[in-house]
Amino acid sequence: MISVEQLCVEFSGTTLFDGVSFLVNDKDKIALVGKNGAGKSTLLKILAGKQQPTKGVISMPKDLTIGYLPQNMVFQTDTTVVQEAEKAFSEIKKTEERIARLSQELSDRTDYESAEYAALIEQLTQADEHLQIMNGGNFHAEIEKVLLGLGFARTDFERQCNEFSGGWRMRIELAKILLRRPDTLLLDEPTNHLDIESIQWLEAFLAQYSGAVILVSHDRAFLDNVTKRTIEISLGKIYDYNASYSKYVQLRQERREQQTRAYENQQKMIQDTEEFIERFRYKATKSVQVQSRIKQLNKLERIEVDLEDNAQLRLKFPPAPRSGSFPVSIEGLAKSYGEHTVISNVNLSIKRGEKVAFVGKNGEGKSTLVKCIMQQLPYEGKIAIGHNVKIGYFAQNQAAMLDENLTVFDTIDHVAVGDIRLKIRDILGAFMFGGEASDKKVKVLSGGERSRLAMIRLLLEPVNLLILDEPTNHLDMRSKDVLKEALQAFDGTAIIVSHDREFLDGLVDKVYEFGGGHVREHLGGIYDFLQKKQIENLQELEKKTPAEASNSAQETLSASKLSYEAAKEQNRKIRRQERLVAETETVIADLEAEIADLERKLQNPDFAADNANFALYEKKKHLLEQKMYEWHLLAEELEQMRTML
Repeated sequence: MISVEQLCVEFSGTTLFDGVSFLVNDKDKIALVGKNGAGKSTLLKILAGKQQPTKGVISMPKDLTIGYLPQNMVFQTDTTVVQEAEKAFSEIKKTEERIARLSQELSDRTDYESAEYAALIEQLTQADEHLQIMNGGNFHAEIEKVLLGLGFARTDFERQCNEFSGGWRMRIELAKILLRRPDTLLLDEPTNHLDIESIQWLEAFLAQYSGAVILVSHDRAFLDNVTKRTIEISLGKIYDYNASYSKYVQLRQERREQQTRAYENQQKMIQDTEEFIERFRYKATKSVQVQSRIKQLNKLERIEVDLEDNAQLRLKFPPAPRSGSFPVSIEGLAKSYGEHTVISNVNLSIKRGEKVAFVGKNGEGKSTLVKCIMQQLPYEGKIAIGHNVKIGYFAQNQAAMLDENLTVFDTIDHVAVGDIRLKIRDILGAFMFGGEASDKKVKVLSGGERSRLAMIRLLLEPVNLLILDEPTNHLDMRSKDVLKEALQAFDGTAIIVSHDREFLDGLVDKVYEFGGGHVREHLGGIYDFLQKKQIENLQELEKKTPAEASNSAQETLSASKLSYEAAKEQNRKIRRQERLVAETETVIADLEAEIADLERKLQNPDFAADNANFALYEKKKHLLEQKMYEWHLLAEELEQMRTML
C-alpha cells in the first residue's frame, strides 16, 4: 500500500536516514521505535507528505487517505467541540448538499425522456449510494461514541474549543482523525495527553481498526496491546520485526547474539586462513592450496554486526537531605474556578520516603493540586510543607518553557550556580548531550531531548521531595527505564503525576485517585488499583437506583435481542401462555366462589349432615390447591418468556 524506497534525509550536513526501505501493508499495526532524535517524527512527517526527503521515493495509491496526528499543532478556536468533530464528515456534508442540488434540478426539469435527465438520475443514484457507503445517517452517534471514549463528557460537546487546554484540544484533533476512518493512521505519541481510561479505550479502538496504523509511542503496554510489527530506527538504519514491541526486544537481543557468534567464528576462520597463506606462501608444494585459500578469502562474504546506539542516559539523584516525617500534609483543601469546583475537601498526608501516584482523568485536578502545593495557585484549606523539605519540581509543560534561542549548554549555564557550574559538561554528557550536541539550539531538539534537558534542572541541587508532573512524556523507552530506576533508588519522597502504567508499576506504593472533585487514597501499586477499580465498577452497577437498574437491564436485554422472526414466534408463545394463565385465574375465581357458597351452606346442620355435601367441599378445596400450584408454574414460565425478548 505504501512503499518506501532508498529514503535519505539530511539536516545541515548530518545524515538522519540513509538507504531506508520498507513496505506498509493494508492492515499493518506498526510500532515505530527508536531513541529520542533518531528520526521517528521526521519519518511520519514524510509519510504524511508534510516534509520532503533528501533522496528516495515514497509510493502510494492516489486515492489512499492518511490521518496524521503530530506532536504539536495549531488549533481552531471559534467552534464548539461537536462542530469541530463534525468536520471529520465534511465529505458526507458535501455529498448531502450535492444530493439536494441534484434533487432540486430534477424537480425543476420536465424533459423526462432526455439523455440529460437520465444522466442526472444516474448522478443522483451514485451520490446516494456513496452516502450510504459512508454511513451518513449515523455519524452523530459515531461522534458521540468517540468523544466519550476519549474522555469528554456530554456537557462538553457544546463548549467552545478555546475553553479547553492544549491537551484536550489535541484529543479533539485525535477524535477528528479517528472519525474520518482513513486508510492509514500516523499517530505521533497520541497517549501523551490521555488518561489511563482513555488510553485503554484507544487501545481497543486501534486494535480493531480496519486500516493500517503506524504509532510512535513510549508506552510499552499501549504498543503491545495495539501493534503486531515493530520498526526500529537506529543510527540512520531501520530494523523491521514482525512482532510486538516486547517480542521485538527479545528478538533484537537474540539476533545480535547470533550475529556476534557468527562474526567471531568467521574472524577465527579468516585468521587461521591468513596464517596458512603466510606460512606456505613461498613453498612450491603448497602453492595450489595457498592460491585456493586466497580465492576463498576474496569470495568470502564478510559478516558484520549491526551497529548499536549505546549512548544512554545516566541519571542518579543526589542524596536527599533528611526532612520531617510528613513532607506534605493537606487538610480541607478546595480549589474552584468561578462556579466550577475542581477539587474539594482534600485530606492527605504523605510520609517521608513514600512514592505516590496521582492518577485520574484529565481535568480532574491532579496538576491543580500540584500547583497548589507549589504555591502557584490560591486555594482554600491548609497545606503544610514539612520541616527541612526541599522540593524539586518538573512541570507538565517544563520542556515547552525552555528558551528556543539558547544552546543546550547556555540553558543549563543560566540556572546553575556555585560549584555545579564546573560540572555542566559532565552533567550534559550524562544526559546524552556530550560533545557538539551541547552547542545545539533548543529549537532543533526533539520533544524527548527537550524533556531530558528540562530534567537536568532537578540535578542542580539536592532535594528530598520530587514532584514530577507527566515526566515521561516524549521520553524514549530506555530513558524512561533509567528515570524509573533513578526514582526507585532515590531515598527521598516523590509525587508522580502520570498515566503510564508500566512506568508506575513497581515504582509507587500508594495511588491517589482524582475524580468528581474528590481525591481517594488506594494502598498498593498501580495494577492493584486498576484491578480494584474494575471490581468497584461492577459493585457500582449493583448500587444503581431502581430506575437506573431498570434502564440498565433494558440495555443489557436489548444487546441480546432475538431476531425478528424468532421474536414473533416468542410473542405468539407469550400470548398463548397469557391465555393459559388467564383461564387458570378464571377457574380459581370460580372455585373460590363455589367453596365460599359451600361454606355458607355447611353452616346449616341439615346440609352438613349429608356426607356427600362435605365430600364435595373437600374435593373443591383440593382442586383449588391444584389450580393455585398450576397457576404459579404458568406465571413463572410467562415471566421467563418475557425476559427473553
